[in-house]
Amino acid sequence: MIKRIIDISEQAYIHMKHRQLLIERDQKVIAEIPIEDLGAVILQHRAIVLTQAVIIACQENNVILVFCDKQHLPYSVILPISDANSLHTKILNEQTQVKKATRKRIWKQVVQQKIREQALTLKLLNKNSKPIDRLVKQVKTGDKENHEAQAAQKYWKLLMGNDFRRDPKSGEINALLNYGYAIVRAIIARAIVGSGLHPALGLHHHNQYNGLCLADDLMEPFRPWVDYSVYQLIKAKEPLEVNPDTKKILLGLLSESVIWKEQTLPFMVASHYFTATLKRAYQNTKERMVFPHLVSREQKLL
Repeated sequence: MIKRIIDISEQAYIHMKHRQLLIERDQKVIAEIPIEDLGAVILQHRAIVLTQAVIIACQENNVILVFCDKQHLPYSVILPISDANSLHTKILNEQTQVKKATRKRIWKQVVQQKIREQALTLKLLNKNSKPIDRLVKQVKTGDKENHEAQAAQKYWKLLMGNDFRRDPKSGEINALLNYGYAIVRAIIARAIVGSGLHPALGLHHHNQYNGLCLADDLMEPFRPWVDYSVYQLIKAKEPLEVNPDTKKILLGLLSESVIWKEQTLPFMVASHYFTATLKRAYQNTKERMVFPHLVSREQKLL
């Protein structure tokens, strides 16, 4: 079942009744949604009020609550931990004991897939991908030579031109990228927790103040999907700002069809299968990560 993503950008009162999420505005119910149909609720207005019952119901149903800042960019998320998976404690103990060599082996696969997706993005936009293509085979265990950064340096120049600077604190193009990345990060974090893994225990990222290090690791191959969508907005001469129209396009990534092990699934659904492969890769040194592929990107290559 495809889970719904609700984006609330105006003042509202959100509460529960008979397992329905009710959204009120000016004391009138404007929406009524079964809680089990939801995948994410994005809260964008500073005057939104929600009850504790809403928060608990969302946690019980693995629904992400995403809180946005005054720039309308996702700032924080609430994810279920204790009840997301009945074997959570057992899996958490196993996760803390994963060997460093295993994490490095998996991180190599993640970096290689990210670079492949960057190269594919360039190809789809009729740009030179050769400087990126050749880096894939050069990535070693743990990416100790930091080919991820080398690829990024070349990639942004090839994609956006020499004058572009990837600055998370600036607006326009960077703001759109930030929004897209944050939404993908939240969905990957949701899948991680749903698998019983702890999102703070990363493969490569290890900031002690970051509760989503593993999500930051696993989302890397999907960043170029956001880049491609943002580039299309630029080509279409859409306003380079986070507004209802651009948000709708970027949020659409979550429900796009992907190919995962010869199955066609919405990305939000496939993300759970994807994180499940990580658990198996932790336990079996011969297990390789299986990455979803966007159907639309595959079709454009034919």
